Amino acid sequence: MTTTAAPIHSRTSRWPDRLAPLAAGWLGLWGVLALVATITGAGYPFGATGSENNLLRLVPAEAGPPLFAVLLLTAAVAALTMTGAARPAGFLRAVLLSYGWAVAFVLAVVVPDARVLVLLGYAPMLIVGAPFGWPPVDYSEVFTWALFARIAALAGGVLLAGAVLAWQRRTAGACVACGRGGTDRGWATAAAATRWGRWTAWTAAVIPFGYALTRFAWAAGVPLGISPDMLDELTETGAVWAGAGLGAFATAGAILTLGLVQRWGERFPRWLPGLAGRPVPVKLAVVPATLVALAVTAATLGLLSTPDFWRLGGSFSMASAPMLLWPLWGVALGAATYAYHLRRRGTCRACGRG
Repeated sequence: MTTTAAPIHSRTSRWPDRLAPLAAGWLGLWGVLALVATITGAGYPFGATGSENNLLRLVPAEAGPPLFAVLLLTAAVAALTMTGAARPAGFLRAVLLSYGWAVAFVLAVVVPDARVLVLLGYAPMLIVGAPFGWPPVDYSEVFTWALFARIAALAGGVLLAGAVLAWQRRTAGACVACGRGGTDRGWATAAAATRWGRWTAWTAAVIPFGYALTRFAWAAGVPLGISPDMLDELTETGAVWAGAGLGAFATAGAILTLGLVQRWGERFPRWLPGLAGRPVPVKLAVVPATLVALAVTAATLGLLSTPDFWRLGGSFSMASAPMLLWPLWGVALGAATYAYHLRRRGTCRACGRG
């Protein structure tokens, strides 16, 4: 029996082709900024490197601009190479893929730090409380060039990763839109993804909930993992309520993570007017979950490399223990999100497989 591939859906098949030129433009722009910084000595391409929670502090300030200029401009050339349809020699293909993935990792995971994750956590409070003057923060100190540059780096890393993935699929003879080649591997089938996705989703939900419990305890006056004096200081400054807000964000994230393996994560609940019973768009779950997984991983790399983190609470404690699991959180959330994608991707409109 012969299976005829479905007609290629033009809208579906075009978006991967646009990623490489967009990535090349982004890389070229920031590469030029880094080059200007190198020549003039007027700044750093991704903001100040003085933060103790960022791995960029390990790069000397004078070496950062030329290093990023070479890294980004070379990657821009590599991205332009990926706009072609020809399959290069095996060695050249391996070099381009390795370099592309490495630069994407640096931009999406190494350059950002905990500030991106903290912004995601504080965003609801900042948006809702701004008209009422709470929390009492100077927004000019929150939304800085360094924060914008790190968010831009995260976006550029994701863009480059998409371009590299599309080119990798194309040069491997797989469908550029869905990645399918001949038959799905055992672990990538919907049935297998249902099994291992359940474990990863529960793991990714338990870790942030453990973090939230410590912050809720502090708000309730219980010095869980910290000294009473430190709790008094947090209470006097109001930081304990900011921590409770982050705990609420972590709790909401844990609940939404479970949606990756629950029925209501595939169809909107009945109590949602206008949406009840409708299928949840796959990207509505996959895109934000992927961004949070990247932000968590980026924050983890910086935090675990700082001596102050290991001195939190004086030693290993309930305050630091949940955060020590953040590396597992980022990996587990990324895996759970991918499992959700595999279960719900259905038939590809570009190649007809599935």
